[in-house]
Amino acid sequence: MDQVKLQQALDEIFDQTLLHHSYVDYLRDYQLVIHATADPRTGIAPTTLRYLFRHCVQANCVTTVPAGTWRTSLDDRLTTYETGVDLDGYVWGVNWQELYPGATLIADSPTARHWATAIGIDFHEVRIQTNAHDLTLIFSDLRIEELPPESPGPDHRFPIQ
Repeated sequence: MDQVKLQQALDEIFDQTLLHHSYVDYLRDYQLVIHATADPRTGIAPTTLRYLFRHCVQANCVTTVPAGTWRTSLDDRLTTYETGVDLDGYVWGVNWQELYPGATLIADSPTARHWATAIGIDFHEVRIQTNAHDLTLIFSDLRIEELPPESPGPDHRFPIQ
């Protein structure tokens, strides 16, 4: 995939809602399920998109939630919005993350270069930062698809695929 087009696709998800991220069931590709919205004045309807990072040979995920916040957010009631909303601590149960500061393509990545040499196809490295996770993916291609309108909204858990 062309690096300019890849960065443009990543820019499209800046400040949108990340509903789910994981390897897909068949284990090769990594997905982000994103609820994308525009200013209501534009008349553009919200949509749910799947960003499928194909041939994902590496996916690293670390928390962006500070240790002090973790310390006050260990109560299991915080994993459900209804039971956690009135408690002190980070309410994990909102079931979505803000894609901010967003996604960045890492130019001239040594790790991507290593995998390209080892396998014989181009690879890319991208860093995706949210208010709860910091992801780094090494992959060969990106496919984007719109999910059906009946897919659950940002307040639902749903592993897709």
